[in-house]
Amino acid sequence: MTSRSSHRRTPHTTHRRAAAVALAGVAALVATAVQSGSATAAPEKAPSAASEARSGSELVRLTPAQRAALIREANATTADTAKDLGLGAKEKLVVRDVLKDRDGTVHVRYERTYDGLPVLGGDLVVQGAEPGAAESVVKATRAAVKPATTAAKVPAAKAEQQALSAAKAEKAESADVDRAPRKVIWAAEGKPVVAYETVVGGLQHDGTPQELHVVTDATTGEKLYEWEAVQNGTGHTVYSGTVDLTTTQSGSSYNLTDGARGNHKTYNLNRGTSGTGTLFSGSDDVWGNGTPSNLESAAADAHYGAALTWDYYKNVHGRSGIRGDGVAAYSRVHYGTNYVNAFWSDGCFCMTYGDGSGNANPLTSIDVAAHEMTHGLTSNTAGLNYSGESGGLNEATSDIFGATVEFYANNSSDVGDYLIGEEIDINGDGTPLRYMDKPSRDGASKDSWYSGIGSIDVHYSSGPANHFFYLLSEGSGTKTINGVTYDSPTSDGLPVTGIGRAKAEKIWFRALTTKFTSTTNYAGARTGTLAATGELYGTDSAEYKAVQDAWAAINVGSRSGDGGGGGGTSFENTADVSIPDNGAAVTSSVTVSGRAGNAPSNLQVAVDIVHTWRGDLVVDLLAPDGTAYRLKSFSSSDSADNINQTYTVNASSETANGTWKLRVQDQAAQDTGYINGWKLTFP
Repeated sequence: MTSRSSHRRTPHTTHRRAAAVALAGVAALVATAVQSGSATAAPEKAPSAASEARSGSELVRLTPAQRAALIREANATTADTAKDLGLGAKEKLVVRDVLKDRDGTVHVRYERTYDGLPVLGGDLVVQGAEPGAAESVVKATRAAVKPATTAAKVPAAKAEQQALSAAKAEKAESADVDRAPRKVIWAAEGKPVVAYETVVGGLQHDGTPQELHVVTDATTGEKLYEWEAVQNGTGHTVYSGTVDLTTTQSGSSYNLTDGARGNHKTYNLNRGTSGTGTLFSGSDDVWGNGTPSNLESAAADAHYGAALTWDYYKNVHGRSGIRGDGVAAYSRVHYGTNYVNAFWSDGCFCMTYGDGSGNANPLTSIDVAAHEMTHGLTSNTAGLNYSGESGGLNEATSDIFGATVEFYANNSSDVGDYLIGEEIDINGDGTPLRYMDKPSRDGASKDSWYSGIGSIDVHYSSGPANHFFYLLSEGSGTKTINGVTYDSPTSDGLPVTGIGRAKAEKIWFRALTTKFTSTTNYAGARTGTLAATGELYGTDSAEYKAVQDAWAAINVGSRSGDGGGGGGTSFENTADVSIPDNGAAVTSSVTVSGRAGNAPSNLQVAVDIVHTWRGDLVVDLLAPDGTAYRLKSFSSSDSADNINQTYTVNASSETANGTWKLRVQDQAAQDTGYINGWKLTFP
């Protein structure tokens, strides 16, 4: 029996676009700042002209064997790395992924254990000249992993019952414990504690397989967190015309196995909802006829979309497969009956597609395939928690790369655009499902960040990140791209100049794979993308300025030195200052010099504070003469994490030059944090 790869033409007659709505990963917390520094007393450097990425900071395309060798090196030094990081004697590191830059810099992503227990929310990324060398680090939590006890006071049966109740509350069908409670250390929120993690199987209310994770405090019995690991979305098939498929011949039969791309296989579930299904095979090398009634048509689209996504990540970002190990996921089509969804599952390491309403519109478009596979990538890199702000970033990452793969495909039947589901008519009036240039046009997504965005559905909290990526790629205002007209606003009314999609996608990918952790929120995403941009293009580059301005345009952080409006000076302190829990006020200072006369009536104060309950905080700006300007008051009802906001202060009665201070006091117990940085901008 012989096997070979062949390219097979697939005729299609119908042409529609589609969109995947949802998908995601696990929980949400805070990301350790990537950059550090002291107060500056001079204007930021003016940006240089647009530049090419620094060749040394480009990621190397590692072969699976090269990656495996780097992982072995990193594994051999985990004890030394843990010691360098100041981890406790009971803490150990487990290598999860390794990336390498052309200049030799190595990025190692670790999970953590404590006294043999997995630490959920304890992941970190270490960067250095060789595997395990800790020259810089990004942590999912800054809290010391020192739980009061690892002994459980609550029986595992209580955690199991709590998990089943949570599934029933979500109207799950046939809910049953899939994985019995295991002891873990829960470090994703506040002070690390011993807990149980229970996984419930069955089906979600819409027929999607369920993998509900519920975390229970093992000493009090309190439910700490829950997330759904099987991620699902909504869309319609994009029939992409006649395309080449890589298949395999075995004897006189052909099958949908892509030997050129990690042996990706496409299976037919034939309306079933479990198992792998049957591998598509046939006596000829022609698949489908472009109609949904022919079961091979959806298979051809799924196979094609998976190949495009594999090629995109390999050729654009140098990553061989979702895990970087050269091994492909697989696809299952024709899931269930009238199932209007598609989903990614870590459990099967596969993408699964339904056939839509009336089994007439398979969800097997380019966008959907890229969206679903990207959830797998996110799960195997940053592991962004599927809740709160990190959940929105997870969703946005799949939308972002769904769009970039569509552009990469360069398929005349489905041209690249920044609209999601523009032809599926899911709203019944011909409008797209999502708009990256102005997300709020769908009636639910948000254009900009605000303090409560972590409490809304992750499909809508993804809006600001989608908007950021569009602005960074194309800029604000009205323009037409591939025949589609966009009109992107900014939250501060100031323009943004785009740097092009090619640079924007490199920045987001580098940030995702080397800077983001499971708990990264919007403030952390800004920090991570700026760090990635600085490494690629320099901190004095036009690209760095554009990233600052694009984030400010969605209300995350402040503008670059000139505020995007032609003129202005900024003074910044990025040094961390710990905030005592329910303790004395602390301050961070910047010294302003070279400014004539008084401060302006619209002094911009950009505040970046990482904290597990920001309602506890009182924040003031102190002028050089000691006058206090209240920026934020105590609020027992403001339960969200962090402060990342720019305040406008009328400081026209104050002399500009001198030492200005940001004063912060925590006025309630049990939650901790730190000043990550702050900036004064004189427009």
